[in-house]
Amino acid sequence: MVLDTNVLVSALHFGGRPRRVFESVLRGGHRLVIGPAILSELEAVLVETFAWDAARAIAVRGELEALADHVAPREVPDVCRDPDDNQVLAIAVVGRADVIVTGDVDLLALGIFEGVAIMTVAKFDDVRPRE
Repeated sequence: MVLDTNVLVSALHFGGRPRRVFESVLRGGHRLVIGPAILSELEAVLVETFAWDAARAIAVRGELEALADHVAPREVPDVCRDPDDNQVLAIAVVGRADVIVTGDVDLLALGIFEGVAIMTVAKFDDVRPRE
């Protein structure tokens, strides 16, 4: 699975359903796929938008890199108007993820991309198998 940056930020900073989904990854309930675009954006958002200490954001990035399957797509589709969204799609396809969990309306509008389901946190939380 790929957790989009907005889901990771919500899980780490706010909690709620995004945190529950993230904790299921931590417990080994799902294989997390991540790439440099998501990691860089996550670090920037935590520091610049939510005033996290840079060292804390870098530590979280390192923990995610250790936890997840890391992929660096060479080819990126041109499907969405936001290049960051295209990166998320590429990470999911190259990493052979079965689902992208996101709050991004442009990604959600796709519904599915090259066999990868795209859904909200709420939808994923409702349909995911419980550990």
